[in-house]
Amino acid sequence: MGAQIILCDPHRATVIGLARQNALRAAKMSSPDIRAGIALLIAAMSANGTSTISNIQQIDRGYERIDERLNALGARITRVN
Repeated sequence: MGAQIILCDPHRATVIGLARQNALRAAKMSSPDIRAGIALLIAAMSANGTSTISNIQQIDRGYERIDERLNALGARITRVN
């Protein structure tokens, strides 16, 4: 997606990109777990273009009807089989 990330340790990361100098780009990705999946979803919503996230069962486990709830706020999320 084009983010500049510094891994501080196994539990912390710093994402660099103040003032939108480097806009995120759409990508195809897979959700490894609940927390990372929702982070990917947030990043995809702010990226330029259309992103695809697979293994969304991980996200669904922790966030009931997240697509409907975010769409009600103005997001454009579509589930594809």
